Amino acid sequence: MSANSAEPAGTVEVVLVKAGRTKIRYPAELLHDDGNRIAVRAPWAGDAAREFGFVRFEQGDVFTEFYWRDRWYAVKEVRAADGTLKGWYCDVTRPATLDGGRLVVEDLDLDLWRSADGTDVRRLDEDEFAESGLAERDPEAAAAAVTALDTLEALAHGPDFAALLS
Repeated sequence: MSANSAEPAGTVEVVLVKAGRTKIRYPAELLHDDGNRIAVRAPWAGDAAREFGFVRFEQGDVFTEFYWRDRWYAVKEVRAADGTLKGWYCDVTRPATLDGGRLVVEDLDLDLWRSADGTDVRRLDEDEFAESGLAERDPEAAAAAVTALDTLEALAHGPDFAALLS
């Protein structure tokens, strides 16, 4: 393992940063780290249920989250407390860093949802992304973010989306 990776086992603190500020932090079980892809599992970290209209995240839901050190996105498999797959919530992010037990990811506002059966694939928060000013502040990062969302959408429409995570 490289200096930037950790042996699977134990916990890490996932830190989601948005616009330079910590959006949320929560403990997660480290499942896998091959030096590039990091997998963790954590219960829904929100204080209350969150209704999106197309999916509801609530207490008891379990998120298996996949982060990469070389990709501009994270993919979160969402299961209900009974193990039923709800779908995948994908965040467009800068590549993840894991150092000293802290997994830090910068959220770039763009998101994508794919339902468990693959019939509902939707791009989310494009308005927030446009309003964020990233395109003006960091045009290269903005271009990478848009490319990442396009890549995720193409993968989500394919039959082997779950294979992305294995």
